[in-house]
Order: sequence, then structure tokens, then C-alpha cells
Amino acid sequence: MHKAGFVNIIGNPNVGKSTLMNALVGEHLSIITSKAQTTRHRIMGIVNGEDFQIVYSDTPGLLHSTYRLQEKMLEFSLSALLDADILLYVTDGQDNPDKNGDFLSKIKRFEQTQKQAKIIVIINKIDLITPETLEKLYDYWHQELPTAIILPISALNKFGIEVLFKQIKDNLPESEPFFPKDQLTDKPARFFVTEIIREKILLNYQKEVPYSVEVEVDSFKEKPLAETTQNVDNKQFKHKNRVCLHISATIYCERDSQKGIIIGKNGLALKKIGTLARKDIEAFFEKPVYLQLFVKVDPNWRSNVARLKHYGYDLN
Repeated sequence: MHKAGFVNIIGNPNVGKSTLMNALVGEHLSIITSKAQTTRHRIMGIVNGEDFQIVYSDTPGLLHSTYRLQEKMLEFSLSALLDADILLYVTDGQDNPDKNGDFLSKIKRFEQTQKQAKIIVIINKIDLITPETLEKLYDYWHQELPTAIILPISALNKFGIEVLFKQIKDNLPESEPFFPKDQLTDKPARFFVTEIIREKILLNYQKEVPYSVEVEVDSFKEKPLAETTQNVDNKQFKHKNRVCLHISATIYCERDSQKGIIIGKNGLALKKIGTLARKDIEAFFEKPVYLQLFVKVDPNWRSNVARLKHYGYDLN
């Protein structure tokens, strides 16, 4: 008997969905920052065992859209209700469920109509709340979603992850695997390069700049280390890689003023982003990296349907 299914993670911004995703998959697939709207795409992480395959999906935080990019992000979240075998609804002690009452109503309809599927309510960050608060949250969610399993966890500290994994595995439907057993994700390598760069921008710039930025990989090639012009330290890779990844990427923003901020005085801000991103890209691919970054202006790309499709914000 083989089990396989789609386990989709949803919830409001900043409740720890991406941290949970990475803890369950065991890889840093989803970028994590304290800023809302960090996750923009639906990102799959695949976990395989001899008799099971779990296809996890991290989704953007639920929000009321004010421009076309946010509309596309909400579409990714809504799509998680269409193919879920198990729905993980993540909340925490600071979360306000009424913030997206319409979406909670959709989850209740999912509970009533998708009898073969299962909902697990994840009360995350329990290390930050009192036992009394946890008990109140448990009672609240039991009343809102009577058939759901309710589990308290701390994704950051990996408390409760094993219990959650067992619940997921026990509730998977019988099925053949949906993906090859050696596949980790549905996204190409270039996608994770753009996400790592965008994470560094989110962490190092303030106000509107991080939300006005999109990243695109222009070139992604492997070259022998002997052809690498940059001084790349290969010692950390124990000489198991005689190749270096040569990556060229462009950071797009909406205004010239934002371009100046991203580059910084004498290019120092951009250099910092490049250095931080390169280290994480090397860790992700376990290879030395030569990274070039450029900055260009793409006016109002967040509201331009054609540009959004070009950047991959399309369900089709």
C-alpha cells in the first residue's frame, strides 16, 4: 500500500507558514522574513518515503488585494483549497481570524463539502503564549472547525513537528506518487536564486522598496573553476565541486528613486545584497558561485498583467 497526497499550508501573514514548510520538508525552500507578503508564489516541497509521498505547498499570506500582484498572490492561496488532501491552517496567539473572514468561510465550506479531505489547525509559536491562551485558542478553533485536528507547535523550535508529520502521514489517501521519488520541488533552480536575492532585499531595505522589487535570472551556467575570474573560496566545499555557478540576475523596481536606494552610495548597498545572497546560494546548491547583479526600472510592473505573467504570477 502506497500513500500520496497534497498537503497545502494556508493562513494569515506572519503566522509562520514558511518556517513550518521548511521544517516539514527539511530544506530551506521558502524564504522567511518578519515582513508581510514575503511569500508571493505557491511553492511545493516533496517529501518521499518507501511507502509514501507528501507534496507540501507553501502559499502567500491571506490579504485584501489592492493591486494586481496581490490579486495573483490571493489566487495562489485560493488554489490551495482546490486540490488539498490535507489542509494545514496555520494561526498563532497574535493572529486575528476575523481579518480574513471570507477565507475562513471558504475553509468551513471545504470542511463541509470535502469529506475525504482533512483539516489540521496548527496553533504555532506556542512558546510565546501562556497555557491559558492556548486553551482558549483550542476551544475557539474546535468551535469554528469541529472536525479539524488541532495541534499546538513551535515550527521555529521544531516542537510538535514529529506529531504533526505522523498525523499527516496517517491521513494521506492511498495513491501512487505524483512526482519522481528523487524530486524535491516543482520549481526550477533559477526560482530559488531569485527568492534568495529577494529575501536579502526584504531584510535590508525598508518601506515600499522591498514590495516594489522583482528579481529575474538572466543567466545560469556551470563553468570550470579554472575559468572563474572572481576569487572564489572552494575550501568550504571540500573540493568535491570542480565547477562554479555563474549567475547573472536583474533586480527590477518601479521608480528611479528606488533604483538609487537599492544601488546605494558607490554601489555599496547592492554589493552587500550580492555578498549575502551569494553565500546562501552557495549553501543551497553546495557549489561556489560567481554572482552578478544589475538594477533596472520596470514602471508599475505590479499592476501590469503582461509583466506579472512574464514574472511567473500566473496559475496557467
